[in-house]
Amino acid sequence: MPKPKRPRDPNQLAKLIVEIATGERPNDSPGPATAATAARRKGGLAGGKARAKKLSAKKRTVIAKKGARARWGARRPST
Repeated sequence: MPKPKRPRDPNQLAKLIVEIATGERPNDSPGPATAATAARRKGGLAGGKARAKKLSAKKRTVIAKKGARARWGARRPST
């Protein structure tokens, strides 16, 4: 069941928050993760480590340098 959207109007949102805080309205937050969700997350966390272990040191260096260029390339000092 999808979670209902919060109102965009700040006044309506404030009213909703107060109602949730005082218990007048239930908080429709999602429940705990299911076993399937936990399994997918575990696989995703392990995937990066497995990929890094499979790559050679030279290939990892190339990937890291590409990432550094992408992060820091746009940050040229403006003079």
